[in-house]
Amino acid sequence: MTMQETRPTVLVLTALPLEYAAVRAHVEEREELVHRDGTRIERGQLPGTPWQAALAELGMGADRAAALTTQLINWLRPEAVFFVGVAGSLKDDVGIGDVVVGTQVYEIHGGKQTPEGFLVRPKALPGSHALEQAARSAVRDMPGVRAHFLPIATGDVVLADAESEIARFIRGNYNDAGAIEMEGSGALQAARLNGRLDALVIRGISDRADAEKHRADASGSQKRAAEQAAAVTMAVLHKHRPREGSSDSEEGPHRHGDGGATYGGDHIDFRGGTFRGPVTGKSDGRR
Repeated sequence: MTMQETRPTVLVLTALPLEYAAVRAHVEEREELVHRDGTRIERGQLPGTPWQAALAELGMGADRAAALTTQLINWLRPEAVFFVGVAGSLKDDVGIGDVVVGTQVYEIHGGKQTPEGFLVRPKALPGSHALEQAARSAVRDMPGVRAHFLPIATGDVVLADAESEIARFIRGNYNDAGAIEMEGSGALQAARLNGRLDALVIRGISDRADAEKHRADASGSQKRAAEQAAAVTMAVLHKHRPREGSSDSEEGPHRHGDGGATYGGDHIDFRGGTFRGPVTGKSDGRR
């Protein structure tokens, strides 16, 4: 068993290539693993920490994030999940280049349409208290980072008009949200439903969610924002400790000589094995 296979795992998710690249720059000794359904991750070491990191680029959208996060949790058995990347600011004092750590995440599209109008049914998913506390501690020693601990709004919309109907809707119903993005609620929901894992959304601000978004993006603000969010995530993992006695030595993917992986959980993968004589399984009594 290698050192990499015995270290506890943190799952770090992104939507965009530049977000993935910002996180990947902090991870050493990377290897690529492929899930049997085709999802690819890179797994490597976080220097100076007890963690190994599994990185995944999922693409955009909360539904996609929820489905793939569930798949990755069941495969990798992580202790913590982060969604890291860029977002648009929803507040005047949350500037481009700042980082928003999600104290909770709102799903902004929930509600009921009635003849009297749209009745909002807010759904809020809290971020991990332990990870939030680690983040608060970490950013105190990061003078180059201006961090905000605020709710984050998740919606399947790229907001580039601060005077639009959806912008007014958010201000009217989720007025304490500091940023808007597209995947956080899906990842947090998956973490909550699949083992109640510690999970946190960390977003660097790349624009002000207004008509100047394209100019901000063209200036390189997305890359800078992604790098800030990745730096805060790594600082959190220098603070946050794995559970006592945790290990990936018994569950999760392990390397084959051909670069594939075996799968933990409630079954045994015999692919590639050679057996001489019977193989006996023992039930643990669970159904």
